[in-house]
Amino acid sequence: MIKRILLIVGGGIAAYKACELIRLCRKAGIEVKCVLTAGGQHFVTPMTLAALSENQVYTTLWDLKDEAEMGHIQLSREADLVVLAPATADLMAKMAAGIADDLATTLLLATDKPVLAAPAMNVRMWQHAATRRNVATLRGDGVTVLEPDEGPMACGEYGPGRLPEPEAILRAIQSASDPGPGAARPLAGKHVLVTAGPTHEPIDPVRYIANRSSGKQGYAIAGALAALGAQVTLVSGPVALATPPGVTRIDVETAQEMANAVARALPADAAVMVAAVGDWRAEAAAQKIKKEGGAPPRLQLSENPDILAILAASPRRPGLVVGFAAETERVVEHATAKRARKGADWIVANDVSGDVMGGEANAIHLVTADGVEHWERLPKDEVARRLAQRIADAL
Repeated sequence: MIKRILLIVGGGIAAYKACELIRLCRKAGIEVKCVLTAGGQHFVTPMTLAALSENQVYTTLWDLKDEAEMGHIQLSREADLVVLAPATADLMAKMAAGIADDLATTLLLATDKPVLAAPAMNVRMWQHAATRRNVATLRGDGVTVLEPDEGPMACGEYGPGRLPEPEAILRAIQSASDPGPGAARPLAGKHVLVTAGPTHEPIDPVRYIANRSSGKQGYAIAGALAALGAQVTLVSGPVALATPPGVTRIDVETAQEMANAVARALPADAAVMVAAVGDWRAEAAAQKIKKEGGAPPRLQLSENPDILAILAASPRRPGLVVGFAAETERVVEHATAKRARKGADWIVANDVSGDVMGGEANAIHLVTADGVEHWERLPKDEVARRLAQRIADAL
């Protein structure tokens, strides 16, 4: 459990949110020590952070009175977690390159503790190829890089790049754990593709065909894989869930959009197809269908692409392909047939006739070439952790 964090506040307008983050952490019983960069001091003051954290705030290497005894090493390692909020494009570029030219970057290079970065920058900076490379490098090195929020920015533009809300950063801090020096990250260097949530197939501009999938199990699996060091790409249908820490999320709506996003996300070492993809799509009307008092409209349905089967047969097929089967009867029988029919390595089957879709727990049957394993009903987070570890063992 995280009890102490070292918070590095970068230079950007979002630095003011660090004040609320400190307050929330203190309320949750987490001690906070702050490092304020030169840029950060243009937006918040050391006195403000000191008053909120009730600890000394450090701004330069020369603040460390015991630097003759390598005080920056001690400061970098006495917390359970190092948090960057906001993590600017400049800070992340220096981290990725291993540059240590001020207190913040020196601490980041010297720490042996897990690091969590909450980015904040202009949308074009976030989407720039250099930033994408740096984020990929950091994630490959084991740094948890949150996805920024999307919305209007102080510069007047709109898009991804806003600092995640302090409540979301706190949740990421609380879900982190200190694995200790030299702890194994068995999926480090591996790319895992995950799909989650439902698809929405339009009937007209205001109606659609959907299913009851909440996305909770898929999001939990994506987060568990990232916690084991994987580079995770999450292709998500429409859900009301926060992106798990360290996961790159791609939002889609229809089955065809999901199929296209999955193809673009390859190559991958493993794929976990959790999404409840709609089997059929309608021939959507250009205008809202009106109720005229006669017979209901006839929907012309076409079959959607079978994403799991297409992926399993692809020349770029991941080394491990895991499908999901949501059934209401003869669960294991249908799942076993589905594994053979779709060409998947594993099928994770569950009975969704109760409160599984949208619920917090799941009882699954893991169907592999070696047979069937029956897992007891567990919280979805625990199902995710067990499955992620099995995937790590297989890879």
